[in-house]
Amino acid sequence: MSKNDLERTQDVRLGLLLWFRIARFYNQSNRLSNQHVKQWGLTIAQFDLLVQVGAHQSLSQQELAEKLLVSKGNITQMLRKMEKIGLVKRKQEWRTKLISLTTQGEKLFEEVVPKQELFQASQFQTLDKEEQKQLLSLLKKLDLKKE
Repeated sequence: MSKNDLERTQDVRLGLLLWFRIARFYNQSNRLSNQHVKQWGLTIAQFDLLVQVGAHQSLSQQELAEKLLVSKGNITQMLRKMEKIGLVKRKQEWRTKLISLTTQGEKLFEEVVPKQELFQASQFQTLDKEEQKQLLSLLKKLDLKKE
């Protein structure tokens, strides 16, 4: 094996190790977040929906699907469940269904979002402030969609 082949193999291994570490952290973070929001009777997907609707107050089903990176069909099922438990409402305006929070949804949004934000941020407390900034910078550099 040539020196270049060996270096390429080592680069591939390093890249795979990085990918596995990021994937592992992401999966652990999602599992912990699911456990955390469960105390409010939510899944992490429902929490994400609550955040998007609460942050935008009124948005179409299509806009919501795009923000959550899911299909319109998946959104429909989630919205039905969220409507059933009284957190969101849909209102037809001409050809568009607009989604907004109910009063109960707004109260839950105000209660759960700050607590979940603190919980998420706490997952990085093993890094000091400078390391957190460095990690953010490196992750931005890796962003595939290039903001």
